[in-house]
Amino acid sequence: MTKRLLLTTILMLSMVFSFAQTKEELETQKSEKQAVADAAQAEADALQAQIDVLPGWRIGAFGTIGGNLSNFNNWYSQGTPNNTTGNLGITVNGYANLIEEKHFWRNSLTANLNWVKLDDKDTDLDDDDFNPTTDVFSISSLYGRNITKKLAASVLMEYRTTLLDNFNDPGYLDVGVGFTWLPIENLIVVVHPLNYNFVFADNDNVFESSLGAKIVADYTRQIGAVNFKSNLSAFQSYKSGDLSNWQWTNSFGYTLWKMIGVGFDFGLRSNKQEALNYALTTFDGMGDTPDFGNVDNDLQTYWTIGLSYKF
Repeated sequence: MTKRLLLTTILMLSMVFSFAQTKEELETQKSEKQAVADAAQAEADALQAQIDVLPGWRIGAFGTIGGNLSNFNNWYSQGTPNNTTGNLGITVNGYANLIEEKHFWRNSLTANLNWVKLDDKDTDLDDDDFNPTTDVFSISSLYGRNITKKLAASVLMEYRTTLLDNFNDPGYLDVGVGFTWLPIENLIVVVHPLNYNFVFADNDNVFESSLGAKIVADYTRQIGAVNFKSNLSAFQSYKSGDLSNWQWTNSFGYTLWKMIGVGFDFGLRSNKQEALNYALTTFDGMGDTPDFGNVDNDLQTYWTIGLSYKF
């Protein structure tokens, strides 16, 4: 009996030692392979960095899709116990940049569209369609001739409006000349002291075109699995501060598997003309009639989160 116990113990210890030795060998082999892979990736990144600075076109895009659907039946704890709701949001950020030794031509497009629905199944009087909520669209084209490595004389055209509702009412077209500063890679700062802001709208009593200064700062970059874009566009009217406006949009995408990941977008905007137009549209006749002197120009915001897709 003692011999059997001793032999069994020796056998078990041998199996444990053999397993531990095999695991250590596999971990060592994995470390060696990982070191080779890391070295190869470093070489690939170095080659890509050389490719990125070569003259020619750089084209890319990434976006975010967020959505949900829900259905409630006899859910009495809420005000509408029988309903179907849905929300869908789409964001697209694209660019096509031509970079040459003496000049550049940078083009970008940003669109953020959102729809929502609330269908009360207990009545036929409500609207059961998907209706637009967030509605942002902008496209820009910047051409520059290099003065130095980091400074260029430039011309900018930028158009902003909505697509789903009230297209081009209002719409903003900025056309101007000035200078573009490139302090670091991927950061573009545009300063155009001579810029005309064309405003297209049905209500000419509120919306007005004017001459002013245009400032744009754009940072678009990809770091590994992360894509992000931040764009600030501001117009300062020389005629009146009431005609000035600015918009700041941000998009982040993180790739989890192949081209699919998660994305987050948010934006801020200030526009007193839009605030006054909304106040006049919703004015109920009580109190003072809204004008530029008494309207509340609240900060406009939006955000979207959901699945992202890198094109």
